[in-house]
Amino acid sequence: MVFDFHDLAVPVLIAPMAGGPSTPELAAAGTNAGGLGFVPAGYLTAEVFADRLKAAQRLTTGPIGANLFVPQPSAATPAAIAAYAARLAGEADRYGVSLGEPRFDDDNWDAKLEVLLELRPAVVSFTFGLPSVAERRRLTDAGIATVGTVTTLTEARLAVGCGVDALVVQSASAGGHRGTFDATVRPAEEPLDDLVASIVAGLDIPVVAAGGLMDGGDVRRVLQTGAVAAQLGTAFLLADEAGSSAVHRAALRDSQFTETVVTRAFSGRYARGLRNRFVDDHDAAAPLGYPEVHYLTSPLRGASVRAGDPHAAGLWAGTGYRRARSAPVAAIIATLAG
Repeated sequence: MVFDFHDLAVPVLIAPMAGGPSTPELAAAGTNAGGLGFVPAGYLTAEVFADRLKAAQRLTTGPIGANLFVPQPSAATPAAIAAYAARLAGEADRYGVSLGEPRFDDDNWDAKLEVLLELRPAVVSFTFGLPSVAERRRLTDAGIATVGTVTTLTEARLAVGCGVDALVVQSASAGGHRGTFDATVRPAEEPLDDLVASIVAGLDIPVVAAGGLMDGGDVRRVLQTGAVAAQLGTAFLLADEAGSSAVHRAALRDSQFTETVVTRAFSGRYARGLRNRFVDDHDAAAPLGYPEVHYLTSPLRGASVRAGDPHAAGLWAGTGYRRARSAPVAAIIATLAG
């Protein structure tokens, strides 16, 4: 039987947050509290992804979701990447590291699909695009519910055409990478409630609302708009079970960080995070080029975190980050369900 979002005791999904914040413990705790937790596959080898998915499944008897990045053509040009690397040479000297080797890959797409078919999580969501219809059918035939992350009505229609079971409708207020299919398009600023309402009115498919949601009032509001559930990520960055770094946790509570901005400086793809020195110094010059820029800046970001310095790290966060609270996942979800 394919998973049904209407069956959740608490209509809350913990967003898949690749790169550290999402852990098997976070995902399982979300499910054990009546919601649905996710294990992200992004940036991992297929083997590590399988290990983390199995670990989450062992920690709960309930459903677990998984998330895959869909490979898309890169917008990078060798000249633009080389120019950005030259610009960042001083940053490499500052942190005592070498820049990473920019490269294009498909994030082990085929191998990760095989992991899904072997381990069969209840749900798999897709970010940055959609699987092929044939790939989606294989997952459906394995009893896995499929979810497309969309940011516009046009993307939602494409997802429905692919045959997915539900949509995560994500607004520009979301932290981290926006799930736009076209990486060259800066995220539109359409309010989440309007976006959800237009998709609910135009398409017959369950909708999960995401982007800037932080508390029970936000959850109730999007449910009234027509969503079947709400997906929250930033609200769980300070959770006890999250893998957020000490630097990231401290920055979310540090008064020197006063706003979030959408930047491509760290990854070559638009993402929302706390505005820091690196964003101020390099965003205007950063080329579009994902995942090449991601690999180029990876050593800098890692060195910044190891140094306890928040100013060259990608501090992903949604617009409501000031309302994030430190607590066990169960306590956070209890406030969302109230």
